[in-house]
Amino acid sequence: MNVLERAHMPSLDGATQWFNSEPLHSRELRGHPVLVHFWTLTCINWLRTQPYLRAWSQAYRDDGLIIIGVHTPEFSFEHGIDHVERALAARGITYPVAVDNDYKIWQAFGNQYWPALYLIDADGKVRDHQFGEGHYPESERVIQQLLGIERRLVPAEGRGVEAEADWAHLRTPETYLGFIRTENFEAPGGFVLNTPRAYEMPEHLNPNHWALAGTWTIRREHVLLDQADGGIACRFQARDAHLVLAREASEPIKFRVTLNGKAPGRSHGTDVDADGEGLLDESRLYQLVRTHGRVQAQTLQVTFDEPGAQAYAFTFG
Repeated sequence: MNVLERAHMPSLDGATQWFNSEPLHSRELRGHPVLVHFWTLTCINWLRTQPYLRAWSQAYRDDGLIIIGVHTPEFSFEHGIDHVERALAARGITYPVAVDNDYKIWQAFGNQYWPALYLIDADGKVRDHQFGEGHYPESERVIQQLLGIERRLVPAEGRGVEAEADWAHLRTPETYLGFIRTENFEAPGGFVLNTPRAYEMPEHLNPNHWALAGTWTIRREHVLLDQADGGIACRFQARDAHLVLAREASEPIKFRVTLNGKAPGRSHGTDVDADGEGLLDESRLYQLVRTHGRVQAQTLQVTFDEPGAQAYAFTFG
């Protein structure tokens, strides 16, 4: 049953760990308006909500609002506590966060989305919700109603990977690479699952399609580079392009990004330089491109110097 069909806030029991707080329980939160926010660390949609969550935490903490983040992992590697801890530090998150590795809180809320926001009044009743990005003024006004105050809305502006998407020019959807959810994979000569195979890049990539070059293994959640100097490419139209990466190798892996066969120059993302050089040193989302100038269809290619790179999903903004 979805939480919106319930009278009161479900239990927060079942978290495997808490950050920034001792374990919190629903019954102890009575008397305080509560915002519960589900997230997972590689989700670009969640990253773009963070300026608002941080602003609300600072602006309304002294008024009695309690914000609780619930990290429920999407990919297997996101179960790692060290990855969550680094994400909290990188995003400046100081409000309480429950690590929901067993999906107990997710299931208690009947949740299905990253990100998802639930607003709960002082009596413990769920009063509003928001799935995905957007509707920030509406959510903040509900916060003020629950607190019994009325004031100007808090300014919030995302920078870098947290910047709002260029929705007017975004034409390419999120693209998963593991075989359980992938689409639009171009592989001349065919492909195999769970077995290393040499792939060749097609002469031309169709819009919103992706391809591999070099020896890769296509696994359930990701593709794994088995030999050095392998690449992955996609044809996209968006201001920003990101890639969720992890590594099987013990050492960081250097990579190079090209746009239409050339270094990105001023269109480089926050995780590469103008020459397209980057370093895979953490398991997270990497911003590879922020287009400088007119947004149009482009071909992005990432080449890794060493084996062991794991690529999970392209996302765009």
